[in-house]
Amino acid sequence: MTGIVVVILCLLVAAAVLAAANFHIVPQSEVYVIERLGRFQTVWETGPHIKIPFVERIAKWVPLREQIGDYKPWAVITKDNVPIEIDAVVFYQITNPMLYTYGVEDPEEAIETLTSTTLRNIVGGMTLDETLTSRGKINAKIGTVLKDATTSLDVRNARMRRIEGMELSEDETDPWGIRIDRVEIQKILVPPEIQETMKKEMTAEREKRATLLLAEARAEAIKLLKEAAPDGEYLKLQAMETFEKAADGKATKIFIPSDMQGLAGLAGLAQGINKAAGPGE
Repeated sequence: MTGIVVVILCLLVAAAVLAAANFHIVPQSEVYVIERLGRFQTVWETGPHIKIPFVERIAKWVPLREQIGDYKPWAVITKDNVPIEIDAVVFYQITNPMLYTYGVEDPEEAIETLTSTTLRNIVGGMTLDETLTSRGKINAKIGTVLKDATTSLDVRNARMRRIEGMELSEDETDPWGIRIDRVEIQKILVPPEIQETMKKEMTAEREKRATLLLAEARAEAIKLLKEAAPDGEYLKLQAMETFEKAADGKATKIFIPSDMQGLAGLAGLAQGINKAAGPGE
């Protein structure tokens, strides 16, 4: 009798341990993909669940939160044969755990490969200047291509929709069970020698603009002076002010008018200014 009690107690303990080992609570924003005898059975959502021992198993844990794919920079060659590296981040979300588990071998690697290939195709048709100034345009193109690639439904996935009578909605027909939200380019790395060349080009461009602006300002001043039609006295006064500034400066050479008449006019104007100022000044 005692032996029977011991056996029963052992069985109860074993059953309790087995039940505890197969009792699972799925957290919020997560799901478990369950297989029964090697075949897809169901998807556990948030809450408590009990797994049948030795028959069912958890095939994959799937997070439903938005995921961030931060990959190492990709080497890309622009249209004008400049090698650069682009660091991009992909934001995606798992929309169907079953397709995410069985649709592709490695979803993260598939996204990285598709993103790098798309990026090389887009940047390969743009020059370096266009690439550096069209970051938003590149982001939009990559996002569009990735969304199209992950939302096209083929015959194989149409058959997968009907596994165990499970029907998918029209917005969940992506072959990988993934929705690409957006792609953001973080950095565009240019070789140092190309950066130095770009700095020289920018410096030369700024100097060219400054020269053009100065020439335009001088041309405008000459045009305004001609339109004003100044008289001789005004021109003499302007010449006298210019002569005084030149005399007070550090210049070692002073140029005077070649014609004596102009020089006499300047001298007379200067003498008149001195008389008007008085002897005490």
